[in-house]
Amino acid sequence: MNIEQTDVLVIGAGPSGTVAASIINKAGYKVKIVEKEEFPRFVIGESLLPRCMEALDEAGFLPALKTQGFQEKFGAKFINDQKEVMDFNFSDQYTKGWTWTWQVKRADFDKVLADEVEKMGVPIEYKTTVTKIEFSGTDSLTTVSTPDGGTKQIKARFIVDGSGYGRVIPRMFGMERPSELPSRKALFTHIRDTRRMNYVEPNRILIVDHQHQVWIWCIPFSDGTTSCGVVSNPEFFDDFKGTPEEQLRAIIASDVNIKERFEGCEFLFEPRVLQSWSASCDKFYGDGFVLTGNVTEFLDPVFSSGVTLAVASSQLAAHLVIKQLNGENVDWQKEYMEQMMVGVDVFRTYVLAWYDGSLQKIFFNEERPHDNVIKICSVLAGYVWDESNTFVKDHQNCVNRLVRMIDLNKKIVEFNNK
Repeated sequence: MNIEQTDVLVIGAGPSGTVAASIINKAGYKVKIVEKEEFPRFVIGESLLPRCMEALDEAGFLPALKTQGFQEKFGAKFINDQKEVMDFNFSDQYTKGWTWTWQVKRADFDKVLADEVEKMGVPIEYKTTVTKIEFSGTDSLTTVSTPDGGTKQIKARFIVDGSGYGRVIPRMFGMERPSELPSRKALFTHIRDTRRMNYVEPNRILIVDHQHQVWIWCIPFSDGTTSCGVVSNPEFFDDFKGTPEEQLRAIIASDVNIKERFEGCEFLFEPRVLQSWSASCDKFYGDGFVLTGNVTEFLDPVFSSGVTLAVASSQLAAHLVIKQLNGENVDWQKEYMEQMMVGVDVFRTYVLAWYDGSLQKIFFNEERPHDNVIKICSVLAGYVWDESNTFVKDHQNCVNRLVRMIDLNKKIVEFNNK
């Protein structure tokens, strides 16, 4: 059997894999990527966060991305059925950092990253599936099936698993564990958004609080199309009969905020379903490998955290892989997993607070102290490791205290009005 050799094998050519590959390659190590799909390929996760830009910059991808004309994103707007609005602008955030990013069709975005990393000298083998991995200490021998139906093996000193929903190593070695989050379902498509400018600025994502535990995303792209999806518990969709398109059109027609905007607009493809996406692992590393991106822990799409956690984890992992290959000691638990869980836990607090209605109380409250707004804005921008921000360092208590204060003030007002 044909056996190839590399320093680092990266599984997956998405943002997580390509960021890690670029950084490790820049350090002088030989890197190879295997990817089971053929690019370009469709995937969601289309609204990035400013924190992504740091990883994309270090990986050397920004010059190529800036030539693509992607829709620039400067904030996030939330609106409810009372037409109350909370509009976050990333230029007004607590943490010093990037104040903008992009909204992208991931097929195009991911292809740019993959093409750029190949230009840097990292080969990508598409339509190549990992079928077996054997470890000997930190060294590994990976068996893959090739596009021509053949088989070959790849020896590596280290593996970065950025396989996303494929979750290659966790599934192969029984590392998966159930998510603590309830199962949810998304129904989504791309729409030719001909009336966009009458309703919304295209330079931000719009999140519509449709009803309790049901929300709608609208992500405008630079070509005049918009990604639109509905997220809820799976039972919600049972009330809407017919084809996926008929279901999605009926849900859109039932919402006061987007009904007129999208009524009769062309769907660019039959709406697709994504369900039960939340997942986690016992640990994010092992002898000879590290997990990055959605392979580690994926929470929920409501705050667009997926790509941020993907590229931030691969950025950190890449530096630790380099450190280990250089012969230095790496405490993967402390330096990687615990560090990544800081950000994951912050996002988890806000995801749970969204679904239990706490964040809606905060966002749509008439009194919104500026200090609180800018600190929450930093979280929504992806700066979930900035522990100088109290809404990061003490995230759970800060959210709970703010909700209690809002509830108390409401009771006082009601009492005084009696």
